[in-house]
Amino acid sequence: MTNNKTNPRKVKNNMKTLFNILLVIAFVTLLAGCCSSDWKHEGEVWTTLFNGQNLNGWTGDTDNYHVENGVLICKGSNLFTEKEFADFHLKFEFKLPPAGNNGLAIRAPLQGNAAYLGMEIQILDNTAPKYADLKPYQYHGSIYGIAPAQRGFLKPLGQWNKEEVIAQGNNIKVILNGKTILETDITKAVENGTPDGKDHPGLKQTKGHLGFLGHGAEVKFRNIKIKELTRK
Repeated sequence: MTNNKTNPRKVKNNMKTLFNILLVIAFVTLLAGCCSSDWKHEGEVWTTLFNGQNLNGWTGDTDNYHVENGVLICKGSNLFTEKEFADFHLKFEFKLPPAGNNGLAIRAPLQGNAAYLGMEIQILDNTAPKYADLKPYQYHGSIYGIAPAQRGFLKPLGQWNKEEVIAQGNNIKVILNGKTILETDITKAVENGTPDGKDHPGLKQTKGHLGFLGHGAEVKFRNIKIKELTRK
């Protein structure tokens, strides 16, 4: 006759083993969540543009940009990547001082005015009284002189903002703190002429340098990463 009686001690040991396994799984899951980053994208290849230690890979006004505690601090004019980029997905963080003014150059040459010979995406303290009467295409996230971005999504001064810029062909997209504030086809944006009435030959550039276009304000940057994209 088969003995169907369950061994209480064996059941207790099995329950204890199962509990320990579940505990380990919960711990690993919690640890993974703690170690994750908004900047990590599993399975995607991202390149760090700023190593947090020095200005290796950068050129331009290197005397007036310096590194402190892993942060790139601008007190000068223009700083560019040595490498050129065509289509890309860029991510970075920035912190503005009161009335802070800078810009992100994309597909720009190393010489001349990057806002016109390339493109400039504004980095600006929109709340500063001195900027109250700017044109819509001059506020933060806008393609300077070409396409205005939505306002109201900058964090308070003194806090870090996260920004993404995706450039693919003629399509430019800017995401600020998780909100898409600009998405435009630059050819359509100038169908009836450039909004600022000036010549922007840089709109036809298919590649160029990335850079920060300072105006002397102490704007800070960190976590600067890029993924090069394949043209659609």
